[in-house]
Amino acid sequence: MQVRKHPLISPAIGTARELVSLHFGPTDAGRKVYIQAALHADEPPGLLVAHRLRALLSALEDQKALRAEVVLVPVANPIGLGQWLDHSQIGRFELNSAENFNRHYPDLFQAVVERVTGHLTSDESANAVLIRAAMRDAIAALQPRTELQSLRQVLYTLAADAEIALDLHCDSEALMHLYAGSPLWPRVEPLARYLGAAATLLETESGDYPFDEACSRTWWLLREHFPSHPIPLGCVSVTVELRGTADVTRELAEQDATAIIAYLTQQGFITGNAPALPQLLHEATPLAGSEAVEAPVSGVVDFRVSLGEVVKAGATVADIVNPITGDTTTLRATTTGVLYARTSMRFAHAGMRLCKIAGKVPFRTGKLLSAK
Repeated sequence: MQVRKHPLISPAIGTARELVSLHFGPTDAGRKVYIQAALHADEPPGLLVAHRLRALLSALEDQKALRAEVVLVPVANPIGLGQWLDHSQIGRFELNSAENFNRHYPDLFQAVVERVTGHLTSDESANAVLIRAAMRDAIAALQPRTELQSLRQVLYTLAADAEIALDLHCDSEALMHLYAGSPLWPRVEPLARYLGAAATLLETESGDYPFDEACSRTWWLLREHFPSHPIPLGCVSVTVELRGTADVTRELAEQDATAIIAYLTQQGFITGNAPALPQLLHEATPLAGSEAVEAPVSGVVDFRVSLGEVVKAGATVADIVNPITGDTTTLRATTTGVLYARTSMRFAHAGMRLCKIAGKVPFRTGKLLSAK
């Protein structure tokens, strides 16, 4: 294992942070896998999964079983990890800019087009090598001016040329679920099986360029832009939501890390026979079909359905109780699907998102991800 340290731009005199990446396996194999944890620094399950992955990858490296370089970033957001206010961690947004740490990654498409135009051939593998080099050059040309921008550049540099990029997150209260680009589903399905995903949400453009989409979307855009040249879907990038914030146990970390290793084996990055694929718990559904049930009024939240239940359109999801007036506002689903995530808070303000239902029929447009 190699340990590499990447300094970030200092936000103030006397203050400096760095990002640490762990590198396993051969660096000259021409293949790369990237895994990072806790880009939202207040989402701890990925930190323990990364700890377990470190041990598993070290053992595989000793056995010379790694067929690719595997880059593990166990703490992807040292900025957010140190942001505390009144005993609460603020790990989702940078306090200085109020920007979500998992949004606003640079769009590389045009820069890559300019670099590869006139150089693509009929050789898909050669085109992939060319495109990855163009991505690295485009990222290197960025000129970050803030600590947050430098963090994005470092993470992007480590991940953009990987064939697999896994971004480990979690929700408030949730079952295991995934987010990925629609064209990637055939490659993502085995991961959904190994992890036991209760939902997989697919899209081609979710809005505001989150990390996973930034890594993978350029590839399918290039395929559309250069239809006469063979271009692979060169990066299978997935946001892995490791249940809820309180689901941090040794047993779950072992289960999830083992599932990720099984997936990498099944995809050919690790030697050996992968475990048999488990049953797919739920088919993938469009992110545009995911309903976020919101509270129209403030009050105490009384959920009427549990995680994992299939909710029918029109069914009661929750009641919002006003203990002063005695009023009860009943919230009903407008789509049919699996309730895969909900807030851990039991007091709502008006407009607050309370839970998410993975429906099969797309109905939303515009920005599909919440700012939060």
